[in-house]
Amino acid sequence: MYQKDFKNKIVEIRGHRIGLGENKLIKIPVDRLPTGTLIEIPVYVFNGKELGPTVLLQGGLHGDEVNSIEMIRRMLIDKSYKINCGCVIVVPLLNIFGFLNLSRDMHGKDINRSFPGSKKGSLASRVAYYHMKELVKNIDFAIDYHTGGEQRSNFSQIRYTAEDERAKFLATIFNAPFMFTSNLIPKSFRNECSKNNISVLVFEGGESLRLDENAIEKGIYGTLNILQHFNMISQEVKIPIVKKSIVITKRKWIRADIAGIFSKKVSNGEKVKKGQILGFIMDTYGETKVILKSPNNGYIIAINNFPIVSMGDALFHLGK
Repeated sequence: MYQKDFKNKIVEIRGHRIGLGENKLIKIPVDRLPTGTLIEIPVYVFNGKELGPTVLLQGGLHGDEVNSIEMIRRMLIDKSYKINCGCVIVVPLLNIFGFLNLSRDMHGKDINRSFPGSKKGSLASRVAYYHMKELVKNIDFAIDYHTGGEQRSNFSQIRYTAEDERAKFLATIFNAPFMFTSNLIPKSFRNECSKNNISVLVFEGGESLRLDENAIEKGIYGTLNILQHFNMISQEVKIPIVKKSIVITKRKWIRADIAGIFSKKVSNGEKVKKGQILGFIMDTYGETKVILKSPNNGYIIAINNFPIVSMGDALFHLGK
C-alpha cells in the first residue's frame, strides 16, 4: 500500500523547496496581534534520503488540546527518530490563537469546521485554506492528534473513515487500545482530505487543557509503528509490544438523567458488564440519588471528569 509515485522528491511549501535528505523549519505568517506582533505557524519538514510516503503529523488544530501538542513536541526533540526515507511534515501547533487564549476556537471560529477555507474569509478560514494549499497537497496521509473536550477524557483511540480501506490499514498498524470508524463531519479537515483521496487517522487521547501521560505514550508509540512499518525510521527504535486494538463496532453515550453531583465508580478504558454500576448522580441536598448502570457489555472509551452535571450531559461513552 502506498507503493506509487512518491511525492517527496521535492517538497515545496510557501516557496521553500526541500529536496531528498534535507530538513527545514518553515514559519508561515498567518496574522498580527493588535500590537503588530507577527503570528507564525512553525512547520518542520524532514525529508529522507530515499523515496517514500509523505505523512503529516498535526497537533493543536483545537488550541486547548495541549496533549496533542506535547505528543508532537516529544517526538521532535527525540533525535533517535531520524527519517531515512519518505517525508514527515510536522505541525506541532496549528491553532496558535486558540492556544494563547486556552480556547478550542480561533477568534470564535472552529478551524475544524472551516475547511476548505477561503483566502479572504475569517482567520480560521484563511488558515484552513493555506493549510490545504501549501501542506496537504504534498502528503499521502495524515495523523491528526486530538483530545476530548469539556472535561471529557477520551481513552486512547484511533478513528477513521469507514469507506477508506487505506485508513483502516493504517489504523491497524497504529494499534491504539481502541479503533473504530466515525462519520465524516462537513467542513472538517478529515472530510476535505477525503475529497482529495487522502487518508486521515484521528488519534484521540486525554482531555483538553490537561496532559495525560498514558495517552501521550500511546500516541507516540502508534505513530512510531506507522513510521517503522514504512521503513521511514530505523527498525532499531524500540516500541513496546502491546495487545492488538479492540475494534469497537457500536457506541453509545450514557447521559445524566438529572442535574447534580456526579460520582464515577469505573475507570476510563475499563471493560464493563451489562447492569454494572458505573456511577451515581446526587442532588446537592442529598434528597435524590440516581444509579447509573451499563445498558450492555462493553468498554468505557470516554468519561466525564467534571463532578457538576446538568440533565442530558454526556457522562460515559460506551463502546462494544
